[in-house]
Amino acid sequence: MHTQHHRTDDPGLAAEVVLFRQAQGGCRESETELMETHDGLVHAVVRRQVLGELPYAEAIQAGRIGLWRAIKGYELDRGCAFSTYAWHSIVHHVWRAVKVHTRAQRTIHAAGCSEWQRIASADPAAIDAAWSVHDTLHELVARLSERLQYVIVARYGLNGQDSRPYREIGKHLGVCGERARQLHTEALVWLRHPAHSQDLRSLLTRHSLADYQWAEAEAQRWLRQRGGRHGRP
Repeated sequence: MHTQHHRTDDPGLAAEVVLFRQAQGGCRESETELMETHDGLVHAVVRRQVLGELPYAEAIQAGRIGLWRAIKGYELDRGCAFSTYAWHSIVHHVWRAVKVHTRAQRTIHAAGCSEWQRIASADPAAIDAAWSVHDTLHELVARLSERLQYVIVARYGLNGQDSRPYREIGKHLGVCGERARQLHTEALVWLRHPAHSQDLRSLLTRHSLADYQWAEAEAQRWLRQRGGRHGRP
């Protein structure tokens, strides 16, 4: 692969390098400028994708999330143009949106009864919740460590039992109630992170760029509070 070097004598390129560094450091203005600059790439990808029944506007939104993820993850010295790197990320997110939408539509059609059709026509999110959210949520929670799984399941009664207070959860884990609360926050930060929650967010129509930016900001704030330690919960 041809290696692309950043020329220091190209003012435009140098300025974009600065924008990437600032955006990846948390600068919203730089992030927005990069999103606007490369938005045409999202439209180019979507026009070439097979969308099925996914509305064009939703495909664009999914593509913009892919662009945003590319901006946050692009390594300036990785040896390839940003457009090449971002293209794959945009395609991936659009394809996943198509997949989720198609699965939801097939579920609705498979129901085949007037009541489900009435609910679906009145509130599509309700039918998604009835058929898809439960399984998707449990699959996501299952990716947590055993201890954090217990905290989430006990706190929200995902095992069919009543919600348990932090004091009882902490007693089961051998920690105080305040530590149980901290573990609960840690689990929620991980579950909400854009890298983990896209399928669930898509089903709940909580996958706008603003939703992902908020989740990313919360994750970064929590990491700073715990001293910058990374790793899977």
